[in-house]
Amino acid sequence: MVDLLSFGLLLTVAFATSPRKCYPWLFTIHVLIIGVLIPFLIHDNEKGLKIQSGMARLIKEGGALPKRPLGKTGVEVTILGLGGEGILRTFGQEQEAVPLIQQAIDLGITYFESARAYSGSESYYGMALKERRREIFLASKSHERKGDGALKHLEVSLATMKTDYLDLWMIHDVRTTKDLDMIFGPKGAAKAFEAAKRNKLVRFVGISGHRNPTVLSRALDLFPFDTVLMPVNPAEPHYWSFLQDVLPKAQSKGMGILGMKTLSRGVCTKIFGVESVENFLRFAISQPISAAVVGCETIEQLEMNVRMAKSFQPMPVRDQEIFIQKVKSYARELMYYKL
Repeated sequence: MVDLLSFGLLLTVAFATSPRKCYPWLFTIHVLIIGVLIPFLIHDNEKGLKIQSGMARLIKEGGALPKRPLGKTGVEVTILGLGGEGILRTFGQEQEAVPLIQQAIDLGITYFESARAYSGSESYYGMALKERRREIFLASKSHERKGDGALKHLEVSLATMKTDYLDLWMIHDVRTTKDLDMIFGPKGAAKAFEAAKRNKLVRFVGISGHRNPTVLSRALDLFPFDTVLMPVNPAEPHYWSFLQDVLPKAQSKGMGILGMKTLSRGVCTKIFGVESVENFLRFAISQPISAAVVGCETIEQLEMNVRMAKSFQPMPVRDQEIFIQKVKSYARELMYYKL
């Protein structure tokens, strides 16, 4: 833009000193540059500087995101992770999804998650990460119950996300005893997960579930998973509680515990308003988990969540109990994922 300004000044001098027969075309160029292009570029540049300045303040505000150990893996992750849903669970939204992932990295988040089942989520990561892949802890999931199908999923996930390995690969959404029989049977997915870890295609293996805590708890006894991903929110204690039935067992096994459904996919804001997000997020991170994994629709949501995580203070037990009772009459709506 500086060169264009200089050219505009030189053109002004030329316009003033040139013969009259040159005036028409010099005047036209002069008007275009001085009257249109330069004001546009100045405005655009100022807008960019304002955005960069605002983001710099946001990144600096509150210092770095706190980290916690991911169980016995030897890895630490930020207490807030980016989930693979929200805007990421779409197709054809590259202009929104890719910048959101990149901004999450800039803001200090280290845990990033996706799944084969999440529409174009993995492809967005493939577009966004590039040379920044090794800055983050990258996770994905397979909902295949048989070993061959799971390995095909892993092959596609690696190619789509444009990476040679996953930091964490999870068996996705375990719901029923039939799932358990298939996954842990002779040709089940568990064998594929074991082989993938042995062959260094994945560093760690995990499991996720949000329908039946009894089934997920049983799964933890059938395989030495490194992590478990489960619902963590104040509605959980009221019915079929993952906090009561799964979390203590995962703790005793030294597993990395990842919290999902912390905001009930936005249901909390529909019931209690946007201001409730901080309490729901604070409640989740106050539990003995490694990270709360939250999907985002917009960069503004992402930035808000990061600010809250940076200023996190544990919620006192008494306040947790009050909060649990406050949401009791809305528990069914908040736990839509169990229906």
